[in-house]
Amino acid sequence: MIDHALFDPATIDPETKRLNAEIVAAHAAQEDPWSLPIAEVRARRRRGTQASPAMPRSARAETVTIDGPAGPLALRIIRPRLRPGQSPRGAYLHVHRGGWVWGSADEQDPWLERIADNCGFICLSVEYRLAPEHPYPAALEDCEAAALWLAGPGRAELGVTALTIGGESVGAHLAVMVLLRLRDRHNLPRAFRGANLNAGFYDLGLTPSVRNWGEERLVVNTRDLTTFANDYVREGVDRRRPDVSPLYAELKGLPPALFTIGTADPLLDDTLYMSARWAAAGNGGHTAVYPGGCHVFVRYPGEMTARALELIDRFLTALA
Repeated sequence: MIDHALFDPATIDPETKRLNAEIVAAHAAQEDPWSLPIAEVRARRRRGTQASPAMPRSARAETVTIDGPAGPLALRIIRPRLRPGQSPRGAYLHVHRGGWVWGSADEQDPWLERIADNCGFICLSVEYRLAPEHPYPAALEDCEAAALWLAGPGRAELGVTALTIGGESVGAHLAVMVLLRLRDRHNLPRAFRGANLNAGFYDLGLTPSVRNWGEERLVVNTRDLTTFANDYVREGVDRRRPDVSPLYAELKGLPPALFTIGTADPLLDDTLYMSARWAAAGNGGHTAVYPGGCHVFVRYPGEMTARALELIDRFLTALA
């Protein structure tokens, strides 16, 4: 059971309060992203902004190309630093954030380097197709193809047996959808031993915390999340179909998951609801709630981020 005290504003530490105020101010000082061409927003994101500084690209990264549902599909790979005679302990398939419309596989290399080195995993991030140019189910099909490759020939090519999966925001949504497809379409319910699910967007019909958040852009706001869903899923598609919003899916037979969420995240209810249903389905795992944490707060350095990343390391390492 989650401690109700975690949701008390009095438990938010001064560092987190200061960070959140800085993020809101930085976003307010920038142009509204929805007033700009989507290509410009993507370019600015890659360069980094005051509200969202760019994360450094890894000099260790390499790219492999596999067959995807719409042509070649790129996987960005970061390998662990190993001592002579050591072998990788497993692989981590990562799905990036960005509202299905922004982002790329190379925008979170430091996270993947950390997992590679601390857990001994080969990390792979999927360069999936983006909406609105490629709406649902394009991104999901690309991630499904990456997972099938890793669970099939990729396992032997990389020399690993233990497979894990995860992502942030819509990346967590896509990771869960991949697990459901592996179970339902390919009879591979436990191809992956666990899922690292950070601040997922699990109900595209919008949970109460999203609907009630309002205009304040603490990383994202109600309009942002609504627009992301509208760009990803075309008009006429039921947003609460289980194959669109995994919150409504049958969840039995999925692997253990670590759910990470901050209490100052508009997607708070998505994680609270999904983690409760995950537990009720008997899948196992843990839900970590961080007072005052903004959307994907691990994006910003700090003591709370350090604690959250350390827990992620321990969760993934235990799966190998």
